[in-house]
Amino acid sequence: MDYKDLIRTFTAKDFDEHRINLHIHTNYSDGKADFNDIIKQAKAKEYKYISIADHNTVTGYVENSIPDYVIPAVEFDCWHGSVFLHMLGYGIDINNADLKKYLAQSKKETELDVIRFFTSRRAPALIKAIHNAGGIAVLAHPACCWCLSMDRFVKDLIKYGLDGLEVYYPYERHRGIIKFHSRETVEKIADKYGLIKTGGTDLHGSVL
Repeated sequence: MDYKDLIRTFTAKDFDEHRINLHIHTNYSDGKADFNDIIKQAKAKEYKYISIADHNTVTGYVENSIPDYVIPAVEFDCWHGSVFLHMLGYGIDINNADLKKYLAQSKKETELDVIRFFTSRRAPALIKAIHNAGGIAVLAHPACCWCLSMDRFVKDLIKYGLDGLEVYYPYERHRGIIKFHSRETVEKIADKYGLIKTGGTDLHGSVL
């Protein structure tokens, strides 16, 4: 499946009306939900598509059967210059050798903020690895990136192959407090550079 073309068809209404959720965590990283239970909930609630994007791991995809309405994904901690960020990889080949180099080596690397913050991953190399795995590189919750100019920051990442921005995102919990830009700004930048627009709830609980 061409996930890039597929995700481009998703609309703001799809995300806002909970027909699509591309940012979900399970107990394979720092979420509370069981991986298979989330998949069952999505089917019961008639979601069109979901993505489980656990931190720095694809173990959930390795150990479980995945239906067509689940887009394989992962969320990496990384740095670009002095800015700490999260990079989502969608439609990835979970067995790709380049991608495996960036996956967590222990459970702590998937759930403890203090360890994840000290990652050695760098955005340019990580974006390349996501692409080598057939995936799409999307900047997660961009409004939380600590950069003076979001436009310049995104433009710089585009040089390394950034495909999209997470636009339809609620900015709740701590992300609603530690926020440096607005959703409106992020959406305008996505439109300006023709980037894919994704969204999700960043679910860490047990109910979809």
